Amino acid sequence: MSVNTAKPVNTAKVAGRRQLKFASYEELLADLDRLNSGPIQSLGNWSPGQNFRHLAVVYNSSIDGFSMTFPPHIRLIAKLFRKKLLTMQMPPGLKLPASGRKTLLPPPTPTDEAAAQLREAVARLQREPKRANHPVFGPLTREEWDRVHLTHASLHLSFLIPQ
Repeated sequence: MSVNTAKPVNTAKVAGRRQLKFASYEELLADLDRLNSGPIQSLGNWSPGQNFRHLAVVYNSSIDGFSMTFPPHIRLIAKLFRKKLLTMQMPPGLKLPASGRKTLLPPPTPTDEAAAQLREAVARLQREPKRANHPVFGPLTREEWDRVHLTHASLHLSFLIPQ
């Protein structure tokens, strides 16, 4: 496990990221297996384990509920542009609100352990129909949640380069 201890990278400006757009959880898991089969270079601020753990926590929170909220102006913008925001790629460099940092900013985590957590979170999404409200968009269908999760994974895993 390696943690980037250098000066934080402005992830909005990182060059060399992979271009990913997962269409299914199977595609996501295949990429996870590929990444986990050898050394991984991280172009961002998080180790591979931190990226995998973050996704697992978010996926589980979409079933159990989130402890964070976004400011009202963000929720209003999301309501006005909901359809576009739910279908576009997530831009890099977004900052979590303070209420979400404690839960969603991942501590250093061994890559294998975090990959197992992500696999289990995906399995849970596939077997459990219940979904909590999204902290920005509010109620989402299961299909909308799946699209958000796959887009979120495409963003985070784009910073991980198999070696």
